[in-house]
Amino acid sequence: MTIRFAAATIHTEDVDDQSVSSESGSDYAEEDNNFEDWVSDEAQNQPCRSLFEDKVFPSAAAARAHDKDVYNFDLRTISAKLELDLHQRIRLINFIRKHTPIPEDIENLTGAEAFFSSDEYLIPQIEDDPLLQLEMDDWSDDEDLANTDQHPAPPADLPSALRQIQLLERKLAQAHRDMAEYRSLVGQQFDAGRFAEIINEPGPSSAGPLPRDDDTHYFSSYCENDIHAVMIQDKVRTSTYASFILTNPILFRDAVVLDVGCGTGILSLFAAKSGAKHVYAVDASDIAEKAEQIVKENGLENVITVIRGKVEEISLPDDVEHVDIIISEWMGYALLYESMLDSVLQARDRFLKPEGGVMAPSQCRIMFGLCEGSEILKERVGFWSDVYGFDLSIMANHIYEEAIVDVVGPESMASEPYLLKDLHIKDVTTRQLDFTSQFTLISTTAKRTKIRAFVLYFDTFFTTTGEPVPPEVPVKVTKEGDVTLAEVWPVGGKAPPQRRASTGPGLKQKEDKKVTSFSTGPCSQPTHWKQTIFLLRDPIHAEDGTIVTGSFYCKKSATNSRELDVEIHYSVRQNADTTVVGETVVQIYKVR
Repeated sequence: MTIRFAAATIHTEDVDDQSVSSESGSDYAEEDNNFEDWVSDEAQNQPCRSLFEDKVFPSAAAARAHDKDVYNFDLRTISAKLELDLHQRIRLINFIRKHTPIPEDIENLTGAEAFFSSDEYLIPQIEDDPLLQLEMDDWSDDEDLANTDQHPAPPADLPSALRQIQLLERKLAQAHRDMAEYRSLVGQQFDAGRFAEIINEPGPSSAGPLPRDDDTHYFSSYCENDIHAVMIQDKVRTSTYASFILTNPILFRDAVVLDVGCGTGILSLFAAKSGAKHVYAVDASDIAEKAEQIVKENGLENVITVIRGKVEEISLPDDVEHVDIIISEWMGYALLYESMLDSVLQARDRFLKPEGGVMAPSQCRIMFGLCEGSEILKERVGFWSDVYGFDLSIMANHIYEEAIVDVVGPESMASEPYLLKDLHIKDVTTRQLDFTSQFTLISTTAKRTKIRAFVLYFDTFFTTTGEPVPPEVPVKVTKEGDVTLAEVWPVGGKAPPQRRASTGPGLKQKEDKKVTSFSTGPCSQPTHWKQTIFLLRDPIHAEDGTIVTGSFYCKKSATNSRELDVEIHYSVRQNADTTVVGETVVQIYKVR
């Protein structure tokens, strides 16, 4: 889905100066009663959340006053400034609720942004949001009243009083019509009542509604050999884990280790070989049965205990409460796909010892850049336009709404990578995994080029202390042909080179400073994660120095918590010397 923040046309109706019949009084009373059925005085006193934080206030007026005092933001003032009608004001509130922009960004709105005319933002982001139920007096459209808190002066004579009454009656009637139209639109877009009825309707043999299950298919997909073969044969991935575990003997010697999502148990085997006192290998899929057999075949059943179950639900045997190290290969496409990190963080909070515990990996950085993308476009879109002489291009209609997982070469990169999100695994919370980040990308193309995609990948770091890696420390980029397994893996049946054990203070200091890392970016040898590509419906025409700025929104999908919803908002400035910024384009993607 693509949205462009282009100029919007604002329609206003001329005020009819004709008299209102004397019967309007009874019509007004009836409409007023109906209106109060929907927006009663109680709505004014409902608890209301601030627009810019999670703090809840006893009323909408109190929430507005807080936002004005703390953030210097006033809904009435911005609505009057932009001349917003009822629907646009509602869209503004829902837009702020959904995207949580900073107040300064809202102050810079012009009223021409696309969301002011999008029905998506008529759907309340908060059920029964009191800010959407303010009485019409709080949202005055009268130009004479819009910029003041004072009531109009009393009429000087009877004709003036009658004209003022007629004007107010017309405005109230228009407000009623606007509200009725809004309720109708929301009902069309999201019939919440009927949706709830459908969800709760029992089936022919059902005792009640079943809870949504995002886990069964996920865990069953890890039962088969193929997926584990792909992961283990990923030399960048597996050899980096092996290098970290087997070349840091002081960290692992006599340590109690928890392996979350152990799969075949390969990381647990490394930990045991590195001198771990005991390893608890946990997996919720059927692969745990094979992992247990693998442990026995390798004579390590006294060191490794395989536990079948979800790490959120299991208890460690032998009265073990805390572990020294948690190892896990939890990363998914675009880093956060599959949401396995949520489980790892719960394991951290439940089992990692409070002082000195180490998470491996300790840090991941999400990187973002411009991608020329012509080959991907040709393979995924152009291919369908001529299939044995037939036009099948309709098959490409949804390509722009789905993130593509594929490999792009370093020559396709059209900018330096930008750090989108830096995750410190020891401290990050699950709530922070839904995030919004601003970005600035500067084109590095030598000649004028069409940029057809954004590309996302991640870099992963391991440290023996679990502390963040300084920004100036580069990630290791593995090239094709690099020897990555020397000294850590028995190759071709040969035993690995033997080293004399050393545990002196010098080795400990050396281990503490050591950083092990790998990249999944285009400049590295391809991994099974590849890169995540977001195709653009309309290419960016760029040259050296073209600046692309915007916002990246990422959150778990509302329909499947293992999937991701991504929104990319961007605009283009041809170079640093110009102040002219192009329209803001929004594209919405699924990562699944």
